[in-house]
Amino acid sequence: MKLLRWIDEHFEEVFLIGFSVVMVVVIAAQVFMRHVMESSLSWSEELARYCFIWLVYLGISYGVKKQRHIKVDVALLLLKGKAKVLLAMFANLLFLAFAVFVIIYGYDIAERLLAFGQTSPALHIPMGLVYMATPVGMALTSIRLIQQLVIQGKSLVGEGSFEVKTEQELIVEQRLNEEDHTPLDRKEDK
Repeated sequence: MKLLRWIDEHFEEVFLIGFSVVMVVVIAAQVFMRHVMESSLSWSEELARYCFIWLVYLGISYGVKKQRHIKVDVALLLLKGKAKVLLAMFANLLFLAFAVFVIIYGYDIAERLLAFGQTSPALHIPMGLVYMATPVGMALTSIRLIQQLVIQGKSLVGEGSFEVKTEQELIVEQRLNEEDHTPLDRKEDK
């Protein structure tokens, strides 16, 4: 059970960090090769690009999990309590419909590319695997949206709590949490 909870909490983070590290290392190696060794790697930019594509689609899921995806806060300022939760649920349902649409058509495109056997020029990676980032990322996003909808639904019937916050409220809360976690020597200096 602990393993499943850890996976639920950190799945995207592991891959986002991994893809970021690969991108930084590969690009740094390319810069070193070009400017110091006066030669270049034929595959580095391609690998960095494909890592970035996967990073973006997994980042969408992470944004949903952390409730930091793009939203319009004006409507949230006008609403209170359960009305905010209902609006958030409606937005998540629309996003879920979009994600399912992208999964269906994204998978179709990736499957066709895998069937054609097209590979990338330098690394010879099947292009279908690169394009699979779209349906995989959106499938993970759909799971996170469903998790959010369940939590929101429970809060509406009084079985849990869910607070819809504007981006400004989230930023203020994050700054307060950072101040609470500053080392004692820095707090004493203030």
